[in-house]
Amino acid sequence: MINKKSGMGFMKKKEYVNYTESRAKRTKSTRNCFLAFVSGGIVCCLGQTFIDIYKYLGVAEKDASFLGSCSLIFLAGLLTAFGRFDTIARFCGAGLLVPITGFANSIAAAAIDNKSEGFITGLGTKIFIIAGPVIVYGTAASVVYGVVYWITTLF
Repeated sequence: MINKKSGMGFMKKKEYVNYTESRAKRTKSTRNCFLAFVSGGIVCCLGQTFIDIYKYLGVAEKDASFLGSCSLIFLAGLLTAFGRFDTIARFCGAGLLVPITGFANSIAAAAIDNKSEGFITGLGTKIFIIAGPVIVYGTAASVVYGVVYWITTLF
């Protein structure tokens, strides 16, 4: 089919799909999945190492778990501040971006990018661009979970 105004041809849906598939860059999904699996495991092992160190220092197990998560958040923020997190994440992929480290990176990056606007209008408000939806939907999900749990315990 040809458009009379522009003289350009239109492709049918199947032709368009074939065209885009032939032009698309091939992904190395097996490699990417393997790297995500390994790097995610490394993040978990690092977190467990922090927990074990805190327990060895005499911190209670519950507090050690909390401090282990805080250590991962701090480390991700520090790597973001020095500009190294994105370099590592490009190689590791989802294994580094999905856990708590990815969330810490996204918040720290927003803060760093907008620090020149000041503490209130820059850093303070731009952090919630990322954190706001997580807080809202996390709270909503916990309420729904609590209601479902409460209803199931009634019976």
